[in-house]
Amino acid sequence: MSSGSVAESWCHTEIKVVKFSHMWTISNFSFCRQEVGKVIQSSTFSSEANDQLKWCLRVYPKGLDEESKDYLSLYLFLVSSPKRIFLAKFKLSILNDKGEQIKSLESHRAYSFVQGKEGGFKKFIHRDLLLDEDYSLLPDDKLTLFCEVSVVQDSFTISGQNTKKMVKVPECQLADELGGLWENSWFTDCCFCVAGQEFQAHKAILAARSPVFRAMFAHAMEESKKNRVEIIDMEPGVFKETMCFIYTGKAPNLDKVADGLLAAADEYALERLKVMCEEALSRQLCEENAAEMLTLAGLHSADQLKTQAVDFINSHAEDVLETQGWQEMVASHPHLVAEMYRSLASARGACLGPLHKRLKQS
Repeated sequence: MSSGSVAESWCHTEIKVVKFSHMWTISNFSFCRQEVGKVIQSSTFSSEANDQLKWCLRVYPKGLDEESKDYLSLYLFLVSSPKRIFLAKFKLSILNDKGEQIKSLESHRAYSFVQGKEGGFKKFIHRDLLLDEDYSLLPDDKLTLFCEVSVVQDSFTISGQNTKKMVKVPECQLADELGGLWENSWFTDCCFCVAGQEFQAHKAILAARSPVFRAMFAHAMEESKKNRVEIIDMEPGVFKETMCFIYTGKAPNLDKVADGLLAAADEYALERLKVMCEEALSRQLCEENAAEMLTLAGLHSADQLKTQAVDFINSHAEDVLETQGWQEMVASHPHLVAEMYRSLASARGACLGPLHKRLKQS
């Protein structure tokens, strides 16, 4: 066994999952009955591992009910089952004429299926998008649906006893030990002056962790000759947290300082810290700050945060486009609006949704 916790006995549970898929093409889709609640059903299908478990797809071209009449509703239906309950996850998609998944929705948890039960999406896709020729979701008036299913087939548990005492290796303390170098300023060989505050550091550690510092100290720059670096564009608190990360690999409470640390991580090419900041900022996305987040992502080449912000703005366009932050972004960074729209148009296709309409109107 590896170092860490050691137990006298152990067990392992394996849950066997069977995955299979099915494609369904509906020709002359525009001739389907257009009444609310009218359903079209595919032929049954099953996996090779369990042909007694039979499924089908159900599509409601005009929606399942009045609430969804402006949408196409799509469901996975369990036709027959040899036992009472099956757990399954599923992903439902629309394919274009190249077989690419253009619109997809999937269950984020395992659903309990019994015979005669269906699971799916009442508002799978808006009919305006489905019928819009710009998106080519109905080439030659054909609707092609693709279903991927993961079904729990079985589970088993094995157990045993550890027959001998294991040597317990102490946990690595390297991060804490290097942190001690920073906190106690032991054997430092360079100094940073940040807004009047001085911080002692170690060139070797900085060079090993950051290509920016490596280049700074490797060449005959003024900072390398004097072993002193002046920083004028960063708060002392942000610089201190950045240095703590460089020495220990540990980030502080990013919920409070992620925006400042994102800029520092970008400036010193600390890619892991940068992604950690992007993840923290993505969790804070809301209607009021979405435009500011997109601007911040653009300023610091934070591609993952930019993607999250673009998706959020598209999903909450009605509210975001009314905020002061959006107006300021349009005025000061208009290229982000154009870039966002191009990204959605090329990568999302049918998922443009409400932002597509708002931008067309404006």
